Amino acid sequence: MSVRRLHTEQPTEFAFTQENEEWAKGQISKYPEGRQASAIIPLLWQAQKQCGGWLPEPAIRFVAERLDMPHMRALEIATFYTMFSLQPVGRHFVQLCGTTPCWLRGADDLKAVCREVIGEQGDVTEDGALSWLEVECLGACVNAPMVQINEDFYEDLTAEGFEQILRDLQSGKDVATGPQNSRRASEPEGGPTVLKGDA
Repeated sequence: MSVRRLHTEQPTEFAFTQENEEWAKGQISKYPEGRQASAIIPLLWQAQKQCGGWLPEPAIRFVAERLDMPHMRALEIATFYTMFSLQPVGRHFVQLCGTTPCWLRGADDLKAVCREVIGEQGDVTEDGALSWLEVECLGACVNAPMVQINEDFYEDLTAEGFEQILRDLQSGKDVATGPQNSRRASEPEGGPTVLKGDA
């Protein structure tokens, strides 16, 4: 794994919204007294969501103080887990699976689409709509190739269909999530009884 560093430009401060503060209290209450630090992952995740999809240093520091733990410990966690983005991302953050099943079924074609529509990894389009990053397995290998955009999966992609999804998201249109072909969930193409056909 490559070294993950904090973005060079950081906001000066961070605090949870009132709603997120109430949510955080609920998360912390799940753990025994003296074990509040166990809530670090969900609190960092909520801070990232509040910051528009990335986790600035003041948010990491705020969460560490909220959990009464050393700043460095929270920073270690934020820089270790790739689910935390340490630089600004687009409103639609594309995480493109490049692991073997997706690669064998066309992930390189999807990367080419990302480079054409968005730019290089880490770039954000001028309108702030799109950014992308290649990631390891997203857990939907049977539906390869696939991407995760924000919290939604888009599976069974083709380069043409994927480009249309990106263009539609960029222009504010609604797009269908899940498999982008005839299958439902991860059932076989042709339906759940495809194996009952003639031998």
